[in-house]
Amino acid sequence: MSRKERNAAKQKASTRQLIGTKAITDYSLQTYGHGELVYFIIKPSNISVLSEASISARIYALMTVLKGIAEIEMLCLNSRENFEDNKRFLRERMEQEQNPVVRKLLEKDLAFLDQIQVQMATAREFLILIRLKDEKEKEVFSYLSRIEKSLKEQGFTVKRADSEDIKRIMAVYFEQNVTTEKFEDFDGERWVILND
Repeated sequence: MSRKERNAAKQKASTRQLIGTKAITDYSLQTYGHGELVYFIIKPSNISVLSEASISARIYALMTVLKGIAEIEMLCLNSRENFEDNKRFLRERMEQEQNPVVRKLLEKDLAFLDQIQVQMATAREFLILIRLKDEKEKEVFSYLSRIEKSLKEQGFTVKRADSEDIKRIMAVYFEQNVTTEKFEDFDGERWVILND
């Protein structure tokens, strides 16, 4: 296939194909070439209020889980908007601005974004990821239940992500969209009127 043909094929590819996603099931994200991904959402602990001994115990518990389940991958995502690009733009704009009144307004905007970001500093989402590659379908749920049980036994508040959770995770990761209540399976799905 020539370079021109590859570019034409890439332009015709759907969004799912471009990001390597086949489908979202009730419990996983099916991908092209990377297996089936199952996410476990871990509720974070506020370590700023824990004693040093409690923090050490949490670290030891995580180490125990990691030693027991070699297939674990860990992710930390923002569960809120990230304002770094906006703040960078405001700083660059302030350096260029000649008018002191406009510069003062830009400074106030930057301070406001800083304030919002501080309020959302704990807005992180911690995920445990398991890649299913060659597991037999009837063994998958018992395997996933064992992992979930292991995490809970070590004191973690954990939930296996369902399809809506996976859509939300993908939306935050790819477009930093945390404001949508219901995520669509297909772009523009909410505008389609059946039998019309």
